[in-house]
Amino acid sequence: MATDLSLRARIPQLTDRIVDSYRDIASLNHLGHCPLPSSVAVIEIAEQLKEIIFPGYRRRQNLNLDNVVYYVGDLVDSLHDSLTEQIARALRYGADVLGIDCDKKKIADFEMIAQEKAIQFLETIPDLRSVLASDVKAAHDGDPASQAADEIIFCYPGLEAITVYRIAHELQKLDVPLIPRMLSEWAHSRTGIDIHPGAKIGRSFFIDHGTGVVVGETSEIADNVKLYQGVTLGAISFPRDADGNIIRGQKRHPTLEEGVVVYSNVTILGGETVIGANSVVGAGVSILNKRIEPNTIVTVEKPTLRFHEAS
Repeated sequence: MATDLSLRARIPQLTDRIVDSYRDIASLNHLGHCPLPSSVAVIEIAEQLKEIIFPGYRRRQNLNLDNVVYYVGDLVDSLHDSLTEQIARALRYGADVLGIDCDKKKIADFEMIAQEKAIQFLETIPDLRSVLASDVKAAHDGDPASQAADEIIFCYPGLEAITVYRIAHELQKLDVPLIPRMLSEWAHSRTGIDIHPGAKIGRSFFIDHGTGVVVGETSEIADNVKLYQGVTLGAISFPRDADGNIIRGQKRHPTLEEGVVVYSNVTILGGETVIGANSVVGAGVSILNKRIEPNTIVTVEKPTLRFHEAS
């Protein structure tokens, strides 16, 4: 009992030490600033959006064209409110980074802007569904193991990652800070597929298997492209200014033209790299700042296998 009391007596001192570290290591704190978007709320927004995009597949079943209008209407109304709140928080965060105080007047301004951005985003849903329908078809056409579109929507991590990417990309286009990255990293943790919301990806995009796929921020992917697991569309190096700071906003990642297929464990690097239309990149290839002409098959020279008698 005495030992237990002795340990408890150390807790206030430990608390003081932890709080002192908040002063000493301020880079790991978000104290005294505008509130950040809620990760729980942002994930719930994503789940509700998937419920609207793929009705009848997720939480609520037994829907039909007679009752779905009421269900979707309630979801859209709820989403507008939650999106407005989280986008306003993200906008205040963006202003906070620039050193702008988030006083009451500015908070009202941010909420008004967020309300408009929320509506603009929700208005993209019909077009998002059209693009995602092409992605589902590409998965079904490109994978003989799939039995039906239902299986792809239910089970395929590639479609999950692409769905969240397309949601995040629309928010990125509306200049919403932070939330697109929150969404993409949530999808990354669930699927093992890392697609930056800034990447530009066309219709009928299919990621087969998917684990370990990385698509960098300035990647450009045309229509009808297929990637397998372990593909990296990455950058080589980061140009810096005279003060040694990274120069942002330049194209650092590859371009894949229409109809390209990239097999497993391929590394394609550099903003000057272009894989020409209808080309195939074989497994294990590394490409660095090269232009591959259209209709080209790129492979690694076949290695020689050696067999030794087991001892």
